[in-house]
Amino acid sequence: MFLSFPILAALLGMFIAQFVKIPIHFLTSGELKWKLMFSTGGMPSSHTATIISLTTAIGLVAGFQSNEFAICVIVSMIVMHDAMGVRRHAGYHAEVLNTLLADFNTLIDTIKHPNLKKTESRDKLKELLGHQPTEVFFGALTGILVGISTYFLYPF
Repeated sequence: MFLSFPILAALLGMFIAQFVKIPIHFLTSGELKWKLMFSTGGMPSSHTATIISLTTAIGLVAGFQSNEFAICVIVSMIVMHDAMGVRRHAGYHAEVLNTLLADFNTLIDTIKHPNLKKTESRDKLKELLGHQPTEVFFGALTGILVGISTYFLYPF
C-alpha cells in the first residue's frame, strides 16, 4: 500500500520539485545551495507539485469524474492558495521583523547608554516560506508531468 501509484506519484513530485530547486537557484544566482533540498519556498513549489501529482494520479486511476478526484482538486486549490497567500505573507512579515530587530540592536549599539543593552538576541526568522504565483504554476506543471509519467512507468 505504501508504494501505491498515487502515493508514489506524490512522493516523486515532492522529491523532483525539491531537487530541481538546486540547479534553478544555481542558474539564477551562481550559488550552489544543497540545503534547498530540505527547505520551503523557492521555484518550483514542492507543496503544489506534491498535491498536483497526487491529484493527477487519482484522476488517472479513479477517473476525472470521480468523487476522489473532486476531493483532490479542492484540497489542491487550498494548498496552492495557502502557498501564495498566508505562507508568502508570513515570509514578508518575517523579513520586516528581522529588519526591525537588526535596526533595534544597531540603535542600542550606537547609543551606548549603560542601562541599555540588547534585549533581543535570537535567530533570524525564516523568510522564504511561501511562493510567488509563478512558482506555484511551475509546481503544478511539475506535478502534472510527474503524475502522468509515473502512470506510464508504474507496473500495474
